[in-house]
Amino acid sequence: MRTRVVIGAPVKAFMNSLAPEPRRKLRRALKELGDGKGDLRQLEGKLAPFWKLRVQMIRVIFDQKPVAGERVLLCFFADYRGTVSAILEQLLASGLLEQLRD
Repeated sequence: MRTRVVIGAPVKAFMNSLAPEPRRKLRRALKELGDGKGDLRQLEGKLAPFWKLRVQMIRVIFDQKPVAGERVLLCFFADYRGTVSAILEQLLASGLLEQLRD
């Protein structure tokens, strides 16, 4: 099955805020994500449907969906390690997480 990586607007905005070297590493990791490479972990608890890609101190949260015979990885949130879990849990509690995934 072919894999396509879709990078959402919040992830693009975060990438653009980074210094050149971390931005380069994050871009490379996102390109390799489609090949199944990278430090991937499934989230736990209420966030179990989602996955994270770890790139040094940065975490990218993504969802996997089959669409028209291909696997689509929708990267919908990225931030530094210390804030990702807390923000995602707040978004989930407020019901805004679904809007972020669209």
